[in-house]
Amino acid sequence: MSDRIYIRDLALRCIIGIYPEERRERQDVVINLVLEGDLSKAPVTDAIEDTINYKFIKKSIVRMVEASDFNLIESMASRILDICLEDAKVRRATVTVDKPGALRFARSVAVEMARERSA
Repeated sequence: MSDRIYIRDLALRCIIGIYPEERRERQDVVINLVLEGDLSKAPVTDAIEDTINYKFIKKSIVRMVEASDFNLIESMASRILDICLEDAKVRRATVTVDKPGALRFARSVAVEMARERSA
């Protein structure tokens, strides 16, 4: 069983999409993360070294996304998972990337992907 840290509704702007009109101006994306790992030591020590440093992960994701120009939200989600798993304390990560307004009559289009650390 894993403990979980959630990062909810991280709203960023970036170039994303395959059509010329999507490549001209930054668009909104909303990112949700679940970071899983063993957090049992952190409540005992109350030390950042014993937990997942979610602030560092968030900053890394913000830097990457804001500088990116992906065609697909699938590509962005995969790269975000790579960043999450760079933290050795993250055993499994799940990311959902929403692209609001991508489809007429739909609030959002989203992709969800999950990856586990290799044993």
